[in-house]
Amino acid sequence: MGLQRFRAAIVDLDGTMVDTLGDFEVALNRTLADLDLPPVTRLLVENTVGKGSEHLIRSVLAHQLALPEVSGLTNVCASRSVETLYEPAWQSYQHHYRQINGAHSAVYPGVAQGLQALAEAGLALACLTNKPLAFAQDLLAAKGLAGHFSQVFGGDSFERKKPDPLPLLKTCEALGVAPQKTLMVGDSSNDAQAGHAAGCGVVLVTYGYNHGQPIRQTPALAWVEALTDIAQALDGR
Repeated sequence: MGLQRFRAAIVDLDGTMVDTLGDFEVALNRTLADLDLPPVTRLLVENTVGKGSEHLIRSVLAHQLALPEVSGLTNVCASRSVETLYEPAWQSYQHHYRQINGAHSAVYPGVAQGLQALAEAGLALACLTNKPLAFAQDLLAAKGLAGHFSQVFGGDSFERKKPDPLPLLKTCEALGVAPQKTLMVGDSSNDAQAGHAAGCGVVLVTYGYNHGQPIRQTPALAWVEALTDIAQALDGR
């Protein structure tokens, strides 16, 4: 089941190509400061990212509002809830993330070389992320990765996000390649679930986030330590 059976690859962004935890942490903490809430820990960010910005913000708000130093305050009332704070938090987060997008992140080793190797093997490449499209496009450009992809889609490009298979099916359609001939390359069970449901082959990197869970427990064709290892890993099956 080598690489030659595939004609396209859909590649996730956060945790797969770029380590963006620093960006998330800075933008979230500036947002929380705007709302007079305590800062978030990097571990919480790592365990929460991957399901889209809306899910990230709601999860962080719920966690911070439940902290003893917040929930125990006498001035905390029904007006300080996830629902009432979500809209101002979303607006603040968009503002802060736009300002620092890419400034506190780094491309993982072997990403550019791995993408080039996939292209040289004849695979069409698309980036599919749950990150808002505008943020994804800006980050890819800032990190010199945009030129590798003929298609880029974000969490707001379709009606549903990963782990729903719809974004993968739509991306395959845009690439003109059947799902069975397409690889989904990601770092989390989110990516794997979407890939399997869409009928794609799944390859998972071992260095990403995956909601704090061991990635090798997630079914895949292969687990790789770098994108440059994909061809060898698949040829070895």
